[in-house]
Amino acid sequence: MRGDTLYAIAFRNGFDFRELAAWNGIESPYRIYVGQELRLGPPNAEQSNSHVAAAVPAPARAPATAASAAPPAPASQNGKPAATGGGMFEDVPATPSAPAREEATLASAAASRSESADILAAPAAPAIPPARESVAEVPVKPAPSPPKATDDVAVNGAGGLVWRWPGKGPLIGSFVAGDQTRQGIDIGGTAGDPVLAAADGEVVYSGNGLLGYGELIIVKHNASFLSAYGHNRKRLVQEGNRIKAGQQIAEMGSSASARDELHFEIRKNGKPVNPLDYLPAR
Repeated sequence: MRGDTLYAIAFRNGFDFRELAAWNGIESPYRIYVGQELRLGPPNAEQSNSHVAAAVPAPARAPATAASAAPPAPASQNGKPAATGGGMFEDVPATPSAPAREEATLASAAASRSESADILAAPAAPAIPPARESVAEVPVKPAPSPPKATDDVAVNGAGGLVWRWPGKGPLIGSFVAGDQTRQGIDIGGTAGDPVLAAADGEVVYSGNGLLGYGELIIVKHNASFLSAYGHNRKRLVQEGNRIKAGQQIAEMGSSASARDELHFEIRKNGKPVNPLDYLPAR
C-alpha cells in the first residue's frame, strides 16, 4: 500500500522490523517500494535443511591401528622365530649367563641404596613465604542521581530509556496480554489536547494506513523499543524527524475511535508490552 513502511508492516503483523528485513533481504535504512512483495515469515525450513545436509562431507574412515597395519609375523620353524629380510634378529647379543645376571643385580641394588642415603642426608630447603601483593586503593564514585520529575510527565528509567507519559488525561483503557484489541492503554482528554513523545527517538511512520489506529505515529527509540500514538486529530511530525521526550508530536482526536482519546502502545522487539510497566507511576 502506498505510504507503508517496513516498520508499519512489521507493527501491523506483530513482528520485529529486523526479522521482517532479514526474511526479505532488506538492509538499512529499510526502504520498501510500491508493488514490492514481502515475505511475512522465514524462508522455507525444509529447503534450508536439505542444503545444509548436502554440504556436510561424508565421515572420514578411521585410521588403521598399529596392530591392524603391521604385517603378520612369519611362521616359526622348530620353535624359533624365522629370520626376516630386515635382519631383526641378526645383531641381538647372546643372553648373559646366570652368574653375570646376579652380579649386575647386586651392583644395581647397591647403587640404589647409596642414592637413597644421599637423599635422606640432604637437608630440606627452607620454605619461602609468598610475597605480599600491594593492592591499590580505588576511590568509589558516588552513583549519579536519578532524573527529576517535572509536572505530570514524571520520568522513569525502565527499559534503558527515560519514559514520560504521552498525555495528561486520565487512564480509561488498560492493556490485556493476548487481546488484539487491547495491546496498549487509552488516555482520555479533549480534541486538540497535546500528544507528547514518551521518549527520545525517530519517527518511522506518520500516516493513517493501519486499520483501527486512525491518524497514527510510530517512534523508534532504540534497537528494541517502538512506541505508537493513535486516534490523533492531527499529526505534527513526519517520517525521519528526530524528536525529544516531552515534545508535542500530535493533537488528540477521535480518528477511528468513538471518543477523543490517545491510544498508546509500547512494542519491545516487535511484541506489545504493558506500557504501565515502563511509564512512571502517577
